[in-house]
Amino acid sequence: MKKNIAIIMGGYSSEYKISLTSGNVVFESLDASKYNAYRIHIFKEKWVYVDTNNVEFPVDKNDFSVTVEGEKIKFDCVFNAIHGSPGEDGFMQGYFKLINMPQTSCDMYQAGVTFNKRDCLSVLKPYGIKTAESYFVNKGDTINTADIVSKVGLPCFVKANKAGSSFGVSKAHTIEDIQPAIDVAFKEDDEIIIESFLDGIEVSVGVITYQGETKVLPITEIVSENDFFDYEAKYLGKSQEITPARLTKTQEDKVNALAKRVYEVLKMKGFSRSEYIFKDGEPHLLEMNTIPGLTRESILPQQAAAAGISLSDLFDNAITEALK
Repeated sequence: MKKNIAIIMGGYSSEYKISLTSGNVVFESLDASKYNAYRIHIFKEKWVYVDTNNVEFPVDKNDFSVTVEGEKIKFDCVFNAIHGSPGEDGFMQGYFKLINMPQTSCDMYQAGVTFNKRDCLSVLKPYGIKTAESYFVNKGDTINTADIVSKVGLPCFVKANKAGSSFGVSKAHTIEDIQPAIDVAFKEDDEIIIESFLDGIEVSVGVITYQGETKVLPITEIVSENDFFDYEAKYLGKSQEITPARLTKTQEDKVNALAKRVYEVLKMKGFSRSEYIFKDGEPHLLEMNTIPGLTRESILPQQAAAAGISLSDLFDNAITEALK
């Protein structure tokens, strides 16, 4: 019997277009001899199944089923391809847990804590995980730019705390740049994290559960044409992504061990992609994404390919793990 797989995509954040692309790649890559794949669009105004003719059928949120021409379709597993809220911040994970529906991403707590950059860094700090110096601001706080600079220095990064890794991010080179950067970040979130600039090799490390084991994929070196790895660099080709990264054996061993440790300390499942910068020879964690891009050009699929894992195998394994 073929399994019915709901591929959820879209979401409520600025990253919904990338999510739709990721979800469609999953849809096209799943083995049709094993799975009946269904594209489910999750938006604030509607949850719908979209068939191959782009006809929409509403999702029954009571049991996450759809009815097509009088036939009720239930799903064996959900493949989560939503970047940002509500797929990457724990909301969908909590919902699926409540209705007892297997899904391919990490659990609710892990999604919530990793999506909140400052909470994630706070959880990992007692384990000796090195990070940049950081300063936190909530909407409504009095902004003292001199205090910010004394804590994190210049240049620094101003980021929306809970808005993925591409939107609401600015690099402030001078003290005068900080307030406009804060204004940009507040358009995405009501919490902000401001971090010191780490000058060194930047790498992206995919860690997944593969065939029951924690597997670190080949590392990608990020060389951005822009001032940093922003939305343009990430999604519009304004960066070089070199896999495997040009690291020494020592650097590679250090970041591999650290990425594996972070994944296991957080009790992660499914896909993850973390960013690190080497400072004084030591990898410093920037953040972790639990629903990384799954387009053919995205970093995690590139890394899987370098490890000899096809997209079909990568996605099949995610479903197999979720159904255990």
